[in-house]
Amino acid sequence: MDDVLAAAGPQLRRAPDDPLGSSRVRPADGRAGADDMSDVTTQRERAMPEMSGPVLGMVVFVASEAMFFAAFFGGYFTIRANAPVWPPPDVPHLKIDIASILTVVLVLSSVAVQLSLRATRDGRRRQALWWLGATIGLGVVFLGLQLYDYSQLGFGLKDGVFGTLFYVMTGIHMAHVVGGVAFLALVFGQGLRGGLSPTHHDPLAAGAIYWDFVDIVWLCLFTTFYLLTPR
Repeated sequence: MDDVLAAAGPQLRRAPDDPLGSSRVRPADGRAGADDMSDVTTQRERAMPEMSGPVLGMVVFVASEAMFFAAFFGGYFTIRANAPVWPPPDVPHLKIDIASILTVVLVLSSVAVQLSLRATRDGRRRQALWWLGATIGLGVVFLGLQLYDYSQLGFGLKDGVFGTLFYVMTGIHMAHVVGGVAFLALVFGQGLRGGLSPTHHDPLAAGAIYWDFVDIVWLCLFTTFYLLTPR
């Protein structure tokens, strides 16, 4: 037995230049694992691009404004549900013709701003500015038609709860349209100076998000006051 152990001793003895023995991790394998993890991270970043500061800020702002309008709609439908007759008998019926034109104008403007954003990303500067200018022009047309519609209604802000809700809710929306037109006009000026490119178009992307939100709010207003209100 002693002879066997003596013969096996040199084989069991750890090599002097390998203090960790077989438990040592090979550097080559470690580098390969790190490269694999790096490839996975890169693929995830490409699949989920990071949202820029201006765009993220606009998303947060739009979310807060959505809750603001939701409170108004909630109040409107609560009052309507508790009213014996809606709208009140002394309120003239709303005409849907001008409101329908307003809806078409605003939807077209929302399409135009998306086309402007796509053209900017593709590097088509002239088309991008043309569509952005069309968006601004349609927004101005919307404001003019909205004021004309106000002049044809036959009731005012103080004519009962229906008049108050109608003017307050549509008036706040109009203020948002004014803000959107002003913001897009600033972006348009930036584009004229060459400030928009396929790699730098965050202001336009943020403006497009805001403008689409304005469009959605109007569709809700149009449905609430013109389609769901008995005429």
